[in-house]
This record gives sequence, structure tokens and C-alpha cells, in this order.
Amino acid sequence: MKPYRILLFDADDTLFDFQKAEEQALDKALQMHGFPHDEAIKQDYKKINSELWQAFEKGLIDKEAIKSQRFTRLFQQYQIAYDGTLFNEEYLRYLGEGSDLLPDALAVCARLAEDFDLYLVTNGIAQTQRSRLDRSALKPYIKKMFVSEESGYQKPQKEYFTYVEARIPDFAHDQVLLIGDSLASDMTGGIHAGYDVCWFNPHHKQNKGHLPLTYEIDDLRALFDILYGSEKR
Repeated sequence: MKPYRILLFDADDTLFDFQKAEEQALDKALQMHGFPHDEAIKQDYKKINSELWQAFEKGLIDKEAIKSQRFTRLFQQYQIAYDGTLFNEEYLRYLGEGSDLLPDALAVCARLAEDFDLYLVTNGIAQTQRSRLDRSALKPYIKKMFVSEESGYQKPQKEYFTYVEARIPDFAHDQVLLIGDSLASDMTGGIHAGYDVCWFNPHHKQNKGHLPLTYEIDDLRALFDILYGSEKR
């Protein structure tokens, strides 16, 4: 087995249940103002938000544009007379409370932390991500979290990973495995940085870009087979 020492985990939709956190935060913020909070407005928000994050990962906009534009666009679409930037702040406070984890994430990380150094690499908003980690049972097993907003770069940019590497003791590229759900940010970024990568793909999406993935799994427990092989877990 390859002697990995450092495990870089993406946060949202890899360990944290971001879909649940987003749904709850959006529902609370909309209801607080008596705004529509049916499935239609939630799906429209997700579409706008996804488009903005994709533009961010391509370096076309900065994170401030996401914060200011996503609800401004949504409210324009629904003719809601409210400041989108202010609403975004309210939404983020609720989102920061969302610390639910995906199935087996806690058990897997608790076991792996016995033998590996675990770090989080995330493109999320710093204050929100740190709040969620602080509230999570996962925190004792994570050595450090690296948030793109604090580095000045984002996945998949090489500069983001250079920032991460400089802050991990005795970093060695051949001892790293990056685990994440996004082909565009996690897998592309990890490959370009020179790491082995593991695509967490529970919904069995297609690798349309035919990225040269080291591993692909649909269950976090499969990491045991990758990292321990037939050894006792």
C-alpha cells in the first residue's frame, strides 16, 4: 500500500451535509421575513448560487460578488423589495449553524485520525465554515482547516494548494491523498498540484472530462480499503 500520511478532505458534500444545512438556513431566513419559501424559490436560488460559485472557481468573479449577487438576483426575479447583501448576511448566520455530517463521516474520520493527519480544504466562506466545524463532532479529528477566502486563492488554483502545503509540517506530495466530491475544484486542483486524488461520487456521476483519478468511491468507508488494504482496520 502507498504510504500516505496526509489526508486532505473537502468539506461540503464530502464530510458535511451541505444540502441539509443550506436547505435549513434558507428556509429559516426566508420565513423570518415572511418571504416565499416553497420549493420553486429554493431551486431558483440553488441555480443562481451554483452559477456564481462555478464562475468563482474559474476565477471570473471574487467571493464578494457571490455574497452580494446571489440574493439580489433572486429577489429581482421574485420582485422582493429587500437588500440582497443584507439578507445574505442573515442567511450565513443560519448556515453557520449547520454542522450535520454525511453518513459514516464521523466514524471514518475518527478511525483515520489514529494513523493519518487530517485537514480540511474548502472554498466556502471562512466565518461560516469555521462556525460549522466548531459546532461539529468532527473538530477533534481535524488538524487544521484551510479556507480559500483566507488564502486569497481557491480550488482548483495551484496557488491555493501552495498556500496549504506551506502550512502543513513536513509536507511531501507523494504522501498526500485528496478526497472530495467535485471534479472541477477538488479533483482538477489536486491533480494539478501533483497529489493522488480520490473522487467521492455517491451519486455515480460521469467523469465527463476523463480526469486521471487515482481512486473513485461511492462510500466513505471504502477509504479503509484504499488506506489499509487487507490490514486490520
